[in-house]
Amino acid sequence: MTVKHLLRQVPAGGDRNFSYLLADGGEAAVVDPLDPEAVLAAAEEEGVEILWILNTHGHHDHTGGNEELRRRTGALVAAHSSCPVRKDRPLEHGDKIPLGSSEILVLHTPGHTEDSLCFLWEGDLFTGDTLFVGKVGGTDFGEGARREYESLHRVLGRLPGETRVWPGHDVGLSPSSTLARERETNPFYLQPDFESFLHLKKHWGEYKKKHGIP
Repeated sequence: MTVKHLLRQVPAGGDRNFSYLLADGGEAAVVDPLDPEAVLAAAEEEGVEILWILNTHGHHDHTGGNEELRRRTGALVAAHSSCPVRKDRPLEHGDKIPLGSSEILVLHTPGHTEDSLCFLWEGDLFTGDTLFVGKVGGTDFGEGARREYESLHRVLGRLPGETRVWPGHDVGLSPSSTLARERETNPFYLQPDFESFLHLKKHWGEYKKKHGIP
């Protein structure tokens, strides 16, 4: 029997990277393949066909498995229009990717990189390196930091608190979270304005040490 809604978090090596296998009605998408063998094994175990390869941004630890996975499945690669990967579908904010009887909503969340995307699928949010559990993605201390602050508050800030957060790396206190939890506990979300957010970025090492954050 085909499972309608399937989500698997797949450890992918690298710097504690996560890939994700999403499926609806036997049709599957993979978010950020780094280890093609791991996601192919998960897809075979679940009995689903990979049709889409989705990249949250262009860094190699999120796109390194694209070509091998494309070669072995025929899946289409989708990434932001400015992402420097070979892609079949350039994406922009608000685009929707069909998956079975459902759709994956594309959210442009620049900051960590200009091409950073998050993917929202039926209450599950795949945040790449935009938002981690208890942390945020690295940026410069100029325009990148400001863009990230705006993405966190103006884009992700519009989503319901019960939205589940699935990050691109296992670098937090747990491998997943919710937006409500992050808004209540993430030090970067707790900053009252951009200047405070930027100050925390500049002094994150000291803050982590003081508060015992790994």
